[in-house]
Amino acid sequence: MRVLLLSDLHYTLPQLDWVVRAAPSFDLVVLAGDHLDISSPVPLDAQSVVILRYLSLLQAAGRVAVSSGNHDLTGPDAHGEQTALWLADARRAGVPTDGDSLLIDDTLVTICPWWDGPAGRAALQAQLAADAARRPARWLWVYHWPPLGSPTCWTGKRDYGDADLKGWIDDYRPDMVLTGHVHQPPFKPDGSWADRIGGTWIFNAGRQIGPVPCFIDIDLAAGSASWRSLLGNERLALTDATAPRRTVF
Repeated sequence: MRVLLLSDLHYTLPQLDWVVRAAPSFDLVVLAGDHLDISSPVPLDAQSVVILRYLSLLQAAGRVAVSSGNHDLTGPDAHGEQTALWLADARRAGVPTDGDSLLIDDTLVTICPWWDGPAGRAALQAQLAADAARRPARWLWVYHWPPLGSPTCWTGKRDYGDADLKGWIDDYRPDMVLTGHVHQPPFKPDGSWADRIGGTWIFNAGRQIGPVPCFIDIDLAAGSASWRSLLGNERLALTDATAPRRTVF
């Protein structure tokens, strides 16, 4: 199984065009949040219509898993907490998204929403507990924000990570957490696109300008992962005990 991980495309249409072209080469395309861009002059409701069209193209090309990020929130849910309401249309079109789980052969993919309050947090914890009880040989999470204290959340000036995620990783021990949100870590000397917490790999591809996004190619059968960006290509073996020393700086 080969997974393409991207995040934080922020309504960059040339990059989305590239993803559609690349998708047939992968068994699963993971978009780990921030599909919309709150700083764009294009209204969010118009952006969401365009992104939904791209998601339908990706679904037609193969399997896709789509989580929300903080830029994707468009209104309150039944609890009054902000959520990506528009992703319900993606689910109705057959695209696995927030709160869904996807089983591909011996791999379970849990798609975690960007939660905005205690009700969302409790729902996510219940989702993780339920999937933990049925985990197969391999378990992957799609979660927009890397854990606090990981080099995958290092901005170059501070740790900017999710304070709850590390505890959930310790409790449930997934094989991988596929993240985004913090754009800078792979491009900073003390940051990284990969980290290992116990037996769990954390991946964050970061964000770059241009028509081709930075991305991570995870080949589960070959036991490898590679990060590709304007800086070049870095690679690791999933059997490594720790993330490799950075060589691009």
